[in-house]
Amino acid sequence: MVEKIQKSLPVFIYGVLNSYSMIFFSKNKIFSMILLVVTFFDWIAGLSGLLAVIIANLTAILVGYNKDNTAQGYYGFNSLLVGLGIGIFYQPGFAFFFVLFFASLFTFFLTIWLEGYFGKYGLPYLSWPFLFGIWMVSLAAREFTSLQISERGIYLINDIYAYGGIRMVKVYEWINNLPIHESIILYFKSLGAIFFQYHLIAGVLVAIGLIIYSRIAFLLSLTGFFSAYVYYLFIGGNLGELSYDYIGFNYILTAIAIGGFFIVPSRYSFLWVILLTPIISFIITSTSAIFYSLQLSIFSLAFNLVVILFIYVLKFRERHFTRPELVAYQQFSPEKNLYSHNNYNSRFESAVQIPISLPFWGEWTVTQAHAGEHTHKDAWRHAWDFEIEDEDNEKFMEDGLLPKDYYCYNKPVSAPFDGTVQEIKDGIDDNKIGNINLEKNWGNTIIIKHAEQFYTKISHLKKDSFKVEKGAQVKRGEILANCGNSGRSPEPHIHFQVQTNPHIGSKTLDYPIAKYLLKTSTGYELKTFSRPEKGQVISNIGINDSLFQAFNFIPGQNITFEVEMDGSATESIDWEVKSDIYNNTYIECSKSSSKAWFKNDGALFYFTYFTGSRQSFLFYFYLGAYKVALGYYKNLVVNDTYPLAVFKNNFMYFWQDFVAPFYIFMKADYRLQYLKMVDDLSTSSVWLRSKAKLSLLKNTSREYSFDIYINGPRIERFSVKSEKMNLTAKEIKS
Repeated sequence: MVEKIQKSLPVFIYGVLNSYSMIFFSKNKIFSMILLVVTFFDWIAGLSGLLAVIIANLTAILVGYNKDNTAQGYYGFNSLLVGLGIGIFYQPGFAFFFVLFFASLFTFFLTIWLEGYFGKYGLPYLSWPFLFGIWMVSLAAREFTSLQISERGIYLINDIYAYGGIRMVKVYEWINNLPIHESIILYFKSLGAIFFQYHLIAGVLVAIGLIIYSRIAFLLSLTGFFSAYVYYLFIGGNLGELSYDYIGFNYILTAIAIGGFFIVPSRYSFLWVILLTPIISFIITSTSAIFYSLQLSIFSLAFNLVVILFIYVLKFRERHFTRPELVAYQQFSPEKNLYSHNNYNSRFESAVQIPISLPFWGEWTVTQAHAGEHTHKDAWRHAWDFEIEDEDNEKFMEDGLLPKDYYCYNKPVSAPFDGTVQEIKDGIDDNKIGNINLEKNWGNTIIIKHAEQFYTKISHLKKDSFKVEKGAQVKRGEILANCGNSGRSPEPHIHFQVQTNPHIGSKTLDYPIAKYLLKTSTGYELKTFSRPEKGQVISNIGINDSLFQAFNFIPGQNITFEVEMDGSATESIDWEVKSDIYNNTYIECSKSSSKAWFKNDGALFYFTYFTGSRQSFLFYFYLGAYKVALGYYKNLVVNDTYPLAVFKNNFMYFWQDFVAPFYIFMKADYRLQYLKMVDDLSTSSVWLRSKAKLSLLKNTSREYSFDIYINGPRIERFSVKSEKMNLTAKEIKS
């Protein structure tokens, strides 16, 4: 029993705290504490809200609901709002606490029901449980003679005097007499009204907490409210709608939800915040007239209707998915949503679902790229032609009069990804050099289905060279046929394209190659999710066994390093490789509890996410081995970008956050170089060097240098250097 309580206590505590900040879509603990204090500006309301949160979270734990959802405050924030409302509207007493208990329980049940209902459509339930809960309690309470309406707030000066005497009254009068524009007063009071606290100071504290939690959210709150204020002035609307129960908080909450939480912050999300202002006004005006007849407030009804409606509408788009773009992975921070989104788009193309490879091995030259000068035109422009050239840029030996003189002729062609052979066209003879077959334009061709409405096509293949049959299952890299000179092909080459239909001659789809090596004048460069250009010499990644084994982290594997920092005594650091319920793999450090998520597709190892201490050895390994191609090529260069917040620079991040939806002036770059390899009969040793750099505009703010020494199947040595630290680690067990 004691053990169960110990396990549930952190869930309960976090659930109570997060219930406060979750009203602003946040899990920031400082923000939660500020909001908790704000609710106690009216101590009865504050106590009532706290009791409601405790009841909801205890019920969630005792009944057995998801612990993560409970700890994040999902099941508590609606009950909190109902508790605050009851605390404001009614006098405390036995009947009051009786109603509070069952109202909190009822709101919790509504939360579970609406979570399931809206979840079927991929929509949030927002504060609908609060609305239904507070309306039903308000209507029912009219028949409860033991429940008395509160008189607090009617004689505000008397209430303030009761709390703090004449000094508090003078402070209140001083604040009220400050030369502050009406709109600013309305803004702050609207913020406080979210928690039923209609005080200027309450709103100021909420605004401070909002800035601490998210600069973007604070900017959105200003955008939402003052868009409404200007709109009312422009149309000659009744500003009383903003001051009546300070219902203007609907504009604030809608702006934060639409501008930065459910949608990635951008100029488009801010534009929609402004465009939705009249719609919120329509709903406030119309529903207030209806609910007034029932003597009920609309509370957050307009916010709930507009947010649900807008998110639902966006889900049915057929194009322009980034204007604005829905958040794919929620991180409960507009800044994190934006920076992670930007980082993902810079590393991977967001539209890519299937990581296709080049359909050959070895180095080939792009002789015609997208929108080519010969045949890649109009609806068929997104395609490539590939041939092989020698060091003198010649495509053939001898006199080049026969197809067999060409280096690429009869070379194997491979599957770009796993799939099913959809179509094979065979039996077309090779052309003589310089001739073309316009009647059978595509020549011998194979089409592979990789997914619904996703096919790849390889054409101009050699007659009778197919190694597979129609309907066969193929794996990435499996040999399909050989390069030929059939169809509209004056000299041997292969034509490669992606298409949405299974037919030969279908229109092409603009789609990148997931990863390949680009040969440069100094070595090689890894390209990811890119489109090869004409004249480039490219290849797939050939695997080096030592690199593959060293970075082949398998769930259940334990790794131990001896780590020495700045000349201090060595310390053993233990890692364990794990996977979560979604089969995402990560490394966890037993000392710091830090976690680094990673992917390994057999040719490329890369980290995707990090949580935990930025002083841990795992964090430095995350920085230094951020992306590693598992093949050795001398002078190979791998470039990538980190999530912007990977380095700590609180002062600069503070200002970057404010302008981030419109302009990014900070960069966090990664660069890896392949220095040397020593091969013997059984294994090889590889030296790698990487750098992590934070830049402000064009100036370097912080830089780390990493050396990685791979010996056989393990990372034998890993070192980190910067201006302030020097770390060396040696793997002693794997």
